[in-house]
Amino acid sequence: MATEALPRCGWAGSAPEYVAYHDEEWGRPLHGVGAMFERLSLEGFQSGLSWLVILRKRPAFRAAFAGFDPAAVAAFGADDVRRLLADAGIVRNRAKIEATINNARRVLELDTPLDELLWSFAPEPAAHRRPASLADVPATSPESVAMARTLKRSGLRFVGPTTCYALMQAAGLVDDHVADCWRAATPRLHRVNDLRR
Repeated sequence: MATEALPRCGWAGSAPEYVAYHDEEWGRPLHGVGAMFERLSLEGFQSGLSWLVILRKRPAFRAAFAGFDPAAVAAFGADDVRRLLADAGIVRNRAKIEATINNARRVLELDTPLDELLWSFAPEPAAHRRPASLADVPATSPESVAMARTLKRSGLRFVGPTTCYALMQAAGLVDDHVADCWRAATPRLHRVNDLRR
């Protein structure tokens, strides 16, 4: 079957970037502190925007934010904020830029590595029902509310329940591929899937 003819989640067919992201990344288990920090940061930047904007700018984001290495981003100062605000390749939102730097610092202070902390909120697969259609895909869950509460208590910003649920979907903590999507019939891949590669 040709790749273009594969049945996909309804959001995935509007642009080539969406097709590739849906088929190769979205919903696959993601591990690693840097990989999870990148995804958490990009989900925060996406707030109020189309995810397609973020996908298209992702290479520029990675360059601007030192590959989303939390230790490197935590060391950013006022000159870096000015540099980032002048970078047309990324979303130039001061609050989100400053939140990303703050979040890197808070990630370094966590008692548990970020990826372990985030995965601790993954529901048991048997307890998570596969959505029949896009209309059945929730925007939040009890687990994403709990994740957001924990991250906010740890001092992170731009980590509300909706952002946390989007992270859970993207990083494979939940599998929200709809029932007739070809990925719904594909076994979950429990391997390291570091987005920086």
